[in-house]
Amino acid sequence: MSADVRPIRTAAEQALAEAFAARAPARAGDPLASRREAAFRRFAAEGLPHRRIEDWKYTDLRALMREAKPLAGPPDAAGIARAKNAGAALRGVEVRRIVLVDGALVPELSDLAALEPGVTIASMAQALAAVDKEVVGLVGTVAPTDDVAAALNTAFMGDGVVLRLADGVALTRPIHLVFAYTARAAAAVFARSLIVIGNGARATLIESHEGPDDLDYQVNNALELSIGDDAKVDHIKIGTEGSRALHISTLMTALGARGELNDLSFTTGGAVVRNQLYLRYAGEGAAATISGASLIKGRQHVDTTMVVDHAVRGGTSRELFKSVLDGESHAVFQGKIIVRPGAQRTDARMMTRALLLSEAAEADNKPELEIFADDVQCGHGATAGALDQDLLFYLKARGIPAHEAEALLIQAFVGEALETIANDDLRGALAEAAATWLEARG
Repeated sequence: MSADVRPIRTAAEQALAEAFAARAPARAGDPLASRREAAFRRFAAEGLPHRRIEDWKYTDLRALMREAKPLAGPPDAAGIARAKNAGAALRGVEVRRIVLVDGALVPELSDLAALEPGVTIASMAQALAAVDKEVVGLVGTVAPTDDVAAALNTAFMGDGVVLRLADGVALTRPIHLVFAYTARAAAAVFARSLIVIGNGARATLIESHEGPDDLDYQVNNALELSIGDDAKVDHIKIGTEGSRALHISTLMTALGARGELNDLSFTTGGAVVRNQLYLRYAGEGAAATISGASLIKGRQHVDTTMVVDHAVRGGTSRELFKSVLDGESHAVFQGKIIVRPGAQRTDARMMTRALLLSEAAEADNKPELEIFADDVQCGHGATAGALDQDLLFYLKARGIPAHEAEALLIQAFVGEALETIANDDLRGALAEAAATWLEARG
């Protein structure tokens, strides 16, 4: 069975169609074959997202993605060796490391021994090969989206991580998913992970993405996170991709009754980055805190797009995003809060702030509310501006050099978002990463 594709317009779209057709024999016996083909038909009908699509208005992927790189193959021994020090920025944080090299889980680099009772960690590719019924049933269903980039991930997804926590399990240390690109040639990685958190469970999850500066590789990563009733999850995503990389990441989350999610994205790397979040409230009384901090320079383009779907009563959400822009960089924030009919007693607030360090930098902020219930408290706000000259004068008047005064103000600006991280060591590591970025700025 093959997908019915329309004529493809761009070289990148044509290359993706050829790559999907070439993989037809591999889909024989694949339990997700029909889902993959349906996803690719969606892409074939719409093509790469572009500025005429409202959700992609500021990130014209059709223009930014001139070519589609060949699909990455399994990592070789040299590539695995190069990944041994991946995730070094968190060396001072006690974590359980799970390492993926070029999108493939590498057991010899991963800490898979002595797992807590009720915790299982496996390869997505192996779970699908074994026709794991729970995995097959959940992939693509946790928080469905019609986004074309997410559909491409479904069509091409290779390996990833399947993490399951049984009811009541509390992880003793954070799990760090390390995504490292180590191939010598530019390729495309489509990784897909599934995390299922049982009722009443507790977990801190970290994912970091990194790669070399000299390659224009491409990453399309997706993670589905199902959070059970009364469960609590802290999720931190750290993006330090190479300076020429294209990175698209989609987080699809369902939050159970009285569940709690604390999510933070921290981005300093990548040429073109889009972080997408689709959060669905699946149970009453749930709460989410969603934060982000981006520090970008040169001609970097970082897009944060999220949809928070309050579908049931009594949900609470707080969103706070901070962007620091230097050079000719471009930051985009698109946040939408939806309150469905019947989702009474919803309390949702969203704020995005951009700090422009250069006259050539650009920040586009588009917060939105769609409210279909009457007993709610919702609000949003957006600001963009330069450093406060009065505060700068105050610090310099007390003998602090100008560049140090600027750095202090920038660190304080970003620190408000980082304060949402409960783990002291992790919060300190990200604060140090922000300081390193400021030092490199000069």
